[in-house]
Amino acid sequence: MKILVTGGAGYVGSHAVLALRARGADVVVLDNLRQGHAAAVPAGVRLIEGDIGDAALLDPLLGEGFDAVLHFAALSLVGESMQKPMLYLRANAAAGMVLIEACLRHQVGRFVLSSTANLFAGGDAPLDEAAAIDPGSPYGESKWMLERALTWAGRTRGLKSVALRYFNAAGADPDGRLGEDHDPETHLIPLAIDAALGRRPELAIFGTDYPTPDGTCIRDYVHVSDLAEAHVRALERLAAAPEGAALAYNLGTGHGHSVRAVLAAVGRVAGRAVPAQEAPRRAGDPAILVASAARFMAETGWAPRFGDLDTIVATAHAWRVAHPGGYGG
Repeated sequence: MKILVTGGAGYVGSHAVLALRARGADVVVLDNLRQGHAAAVPAGVRLIEGDIGDAALLDPLLGEGFDAVLHFAALSLVGESMQKPMLYLRANAAAGMVLIEACLRHQVGRFVLSSTANLFAGGDAPLDEAAAIDPGSPYGESKWMLERALTWAGRTRGLKSVALRYFNAAGADPDGRLGEDHDPETHLIPLAIDAALGRRPELAIFGTDYPTPDGTCIRDYVHVSDLAEAHVRALERLAAAPEGAALAYNLGTGHGHSVRAVLAAVGRVAGRAVPAQEAPRRAGDPAILVASAARFMAETGWAPRFGDLDTIVATAHAWRVAHPGGYGG
C-alpha cells in the first residue's frame, strides 16, 4: 500500500510510520515541521514539508495515487486552544477539511483520523463510544468537526474512515529509535522525568481537590507504540468495511493513573523523587478520563503490549536520558 501520513514527523505520527514500514507499506510523510522533527522520519521515507490546508500542494501530491491517509497533523495544546480558539478551529478543522476534500478529488479510499479523548467531559467509569460527546476545549471541538466531516464524506462520496479517540499518549519506541520532543513540552511524564533529572524546575500539580482518591486528575496513559499499532489495525479494519463506513473507537488501557501515581512511577524508574508543588486547577481539565477500548479490541484483535505504567515511564526515561537535547541534541 502507498500511504500518506500527515504529521508523520511528530510524536505519534513518527511511531506510526515505523509500524507501517514494518508492514512493508510505501510511506510518504507530509509535515510542516513546526512541531515535528525531520530527524524523526525514518531513513528511506520521503518527507514533504508543507501544510495540510495547502490545496495547491495536496493536489499534485495525492495525484500520485495513494491508497490511504493517516492524519495526525494538528495543533494539540488544550490550554492554548482555550486562549486561541479560532486558531485551533482554523488550523485543525478548516485545514483538515481541505485535506479531506483533496482525498475525495483523488479517490483515496481510506482515511484514519487521529482524534482525541477531549471529546468527552469525563466520568467515573471507563468511557466507551456511547459516552456523550461534549468537547472540553476548542481543540476537542476541532477534532469533533473533522469526525463529522468524515461521516458526511462517507455518506455522500463513499470515503471509508476511522476516528481513533485515544487518551494520553506516552512512552517512547522500546528500541530507542524515537521519542517525545515537544517545544513547549506540556505532557506530564516527560515533564516529570526532566524534573527528576534536574533539567527543569519543580513540577506543578494542577489541582489537588478533584473528586478522586488522592485529589489529583486521573488519566489513561497509552504507550505510543501501542497507539501506532492501533492505527495500522484501524487501516486493516477499513479494508473489510462497507463503502462509506465512518467508524469511531476509543483507545486506552482501561486503567487510569492519578498525577501523584505518575510522579511515583517516575521516581521509581529514575531512582529519585520528582520535585513538585501544588498549583490551582487548569481550565478544561476533567477529573477522570479513562477509556474502554473493548469494541476496538474485539473488532481488530488489538491489545496494549506496554500497558504497565512503569514500563511506559521506563521507555520514556531511557529515550530522554539518551537524548538530552531531543532530536536536536
